[in-house]
Amino acid sequence: MTDYRTQCWDAMPALIAAVQGAGDTIGLPYIAAQADLGDPEPMDDANGRPYAETSFRWIDPDHAYWRDRKLALHIAFLTAARLVAEPFFYSDGRLRTWRASQLLEAVDCEQAKNTPNFGEAIIAPVHLPRGLVGAVFWCSREPVGVAALFEKHAGDLHNLALKLVATHNEARGRPRNATVPQTLTRREVQCLRWAAAGKTDGEIGIILSLSVSTVRFHLRNAAAKLGATGRAQSIQLAAGLGFVGARAA
Repeated sequence: MTDYRTQCWDAMPALIAAVQGAGDTIGLPYIAAQADLGDPEPMDDANGRPYAETSFRWIDPDHAYWRDRKLALHIAFLTAARLVAEPFFYSDGRLRTWRASQLLEAVDCEQAKNTPNFGEAIIAPVHLPRGLVGAVFWCSREPVGVAALFEKHAGDLHNLALKLVATHNEARGRPRNATVPQTLTRREVQCLRWAAAGKTDGEIGIILSLSVSTVRFHLRNAAAKLGATGRAQSIQLAAGLGFVGARAA
């Protein structure tokens, strides 16, 4: 284990305590956290012990939710955490944040609404480069006026979640095999953006006034710089690093 990973593991107990302490202070003492929503294994310490067992409390102490390997596929809060990058809160069957959000309004929270002893929650998603998404949840067993708590504390909670998730992923060496990519050229980025928009090499060539062989040359160079194998992974990594945005070239 390299020294920087050791430093991150050493920092984790204080971060765990800060996350729990923040929840205790504002009346949302039940915590759940996951550093990578794409990982079916629970977030754990350096010895492989889940924090849900050793550190955080949950609203139902008998429900070992972290053992459900399909949990991230059907929980509304996790669906929402993938859709938005800012904190949001749950109250009375709805998800809201500090702005109007069509995506949050569309998430079905019926399961949470029908969960016994589940009151309100603040959720802080953490979106990191290369497609890593984590989240921290602060919850209560009864209504606590979460809208006012969110207005006052959401920024600090989001900062705590970012520190926790980023530090844990660094300690675990995630994403694996990540390297600092070489600088992409303008043409390489343009080809990637159009490829991400579903265009074929021939179509990209027509759009950019390039030959098909030149388009493929740029895509191969971009893949090599990103450490990608194949077109799909090149697009994924380029999107996760901010080279490919929501709009096509």
